[in-house]
Amino acid sequence: MKKNKLKKQTSETFRLSAILAISGGFQDAYTYNVREEVFSNAQTGNVVLMSQNFMSGEWLRGLHYLFPIIAFTLGVFVAERIQKKLKYVKRIHWRQIIVLMELAILFIVGLIPGQYNMTATMLVSFACSMQVQTFRKVNGYGYASTMCIGNLRSGTESLSIYLREKKPEILKKALHYYGIILVFAIGAGIGGILSLYIGIKAIWVSSILLAAVFIMMFTEKM
Repeated sequence: MKKNKLKKQTSETFRLSAILAISGGFQDAYTYNVREEVFSNAQTGNVVLMSQNFMSGEWLRGLHYLFPIIAFTLGVFVAERIQKKLKYVKRIHWRQIIVLMELAILFIVGLIPGQYNMTATMLVSFACSMQVQTFRKVNGYGYASTMCIGNLRSGTESLSIYLREKKPEILKKALHYYGIILVFAIGAGIGGILSLYIGIKAIWVSSILLAAVFIMMFTEKM
């Protein structure tokens, strides 16, 4: 009985994490396609493009990549402070407060016109960095819901260990990481297509996904 309950909880937790990953992929595709080809999540790409533009003398273009990096940093800072201050609140989990803040920010982004793309991208970067800081484990495994490199490394490492030791739990761990990467890619693909067809308001899809996460968290633990 306990085994079945644990299995059900594990499945539900993965579903919640998958929705977060879909939203994370969606956000990156949105800012790249709608907000002047700047990443909201992939700060490594932003650092590369920022440095390239600065060294080429394209200072204004370089700032397009610097500001989202700063916003991402601030998001982590704010999320950590919220966790510290509201960790023991009983009526609502502090992670749900972060989710509410994120979905509200993304809804506002959908109202920001194209001439303020930088502001919109910074807000998305701020929101998704709070998500990165807040949701860092799925079923006991460390993971990132808004980027792939860490998940790819951890999944491949686990696969290599499984091929050597043949332990089913290690294969399960590898599949968890690859599963998160897959749903992130699906979210990015959907985000790219809807961004091209809907435009600025496409980000509201992420707000809807996060609303679903908020509701699910009343019965699930992350």
